[in-house]
Amino acid sequence: MLKRLPILILIVFGNSVSAQLTYETLYVDYDSARSFKNLKIIPIRYKGDGAARIMPGVVTLNEALQQGWVAISERGTASTENVHWLRINNSSDNSIYIGSGEVIMGGRQDRIVAKDTIVEPTGGDQYIPVMCVEEGRWSKKLKKFQYNNYANPALRKVLDHSKNQVLVWKEILAQLNYTGNKSPTLAYASQRADKNFTAEQESYYNYFFEKFKNSDSTITGIVCMSGNKVIGCDIYAGTNLFYGELLPLLHGYIEEAINYGQAPVIDHVKVKEYLDPILTSESEQEAWLKKHGKIYKYRDKVVHITGYAQ
Repeated sequence: MLKRLPILILIVFGNSVSAQLTYETLYVDYDSARSFKNLKIIPIRYKGDGAARIMPGVVTLNEALQQGWVAISERGTASTENVHWLRINNSSDNSIYIGSGEVIMGGRQDRIVAKDTIVEPTGGDQYIPVMCVEEGRWSKKLKKFQYNNYANPALRKVLDHSKNQVLVWKEILAQLNYTGNKSPTLAYASQRADKNFTAEQESYYNYFFEKFKNSDSTITGIVCMSGNKVIGCDIYAGTNLFYGELLPLLHGYIEEAINYGQAPVIDHVKVKEYLDPILTSESEQEAWLKKHGKIYKYRDKVVHITGYAQ
């Protein structure tokens, strides 16, 4: 498998993903905007034959877990040395994209991925940086690891901008207090287990899933709004990568809309004002995202950009 790796990487990051993610190659499909209760989503599409804009040989963490291609385990038993790392074993022939903000429950405590990462198919142990999202537990007894989608944009923003464990804990505590969720271990994921929240989330999820399921394959990103503001956007270099991430991303955006949002009243002029610094040029994109989002590159190719609320 190691002998095949250089060929795979050449294919994955060759001409198919050479274009940057700007208005030169993308357009915002305002005519296909969809709204449900507190959330409005507008798709971002590739121009022309968007179906050809894929990242061959790359799958998402959620897909890899469903296929049994990846195993997640603790690096060790000492919290002081191992709380900020998880071991990843990729047994497939694909590279696996893991995004910052993805929540992984279980182990000795729940974690959130702290940095966008491409895990190559080396077959051996690799490690991804994580932060704790369950302050009150470091258990001697391991729980089975479970994938729990993306965190809401508010927590992702604190994570990406601060890289500070204490500030991540403070944001989680603030969210638990705001929603009235009582978690003995201060677990971020506990609010997702609330029956009332789950039923509400399901109504959003079913609506948006049906809309995107019946769409074409040119979508490569989304911009999301609630009330009078944009709450975030995520854009990927490949349509296959976007669709692999769509459902996990929806969980986070829906959570924010339910807990903090209002019926969308923002007009498309304001949405364009938000997106222009991201999509007009590469230089302006990098400068804006440094303050208001993040950009992930692999081998000098842009893989994923994220914008947060200003």
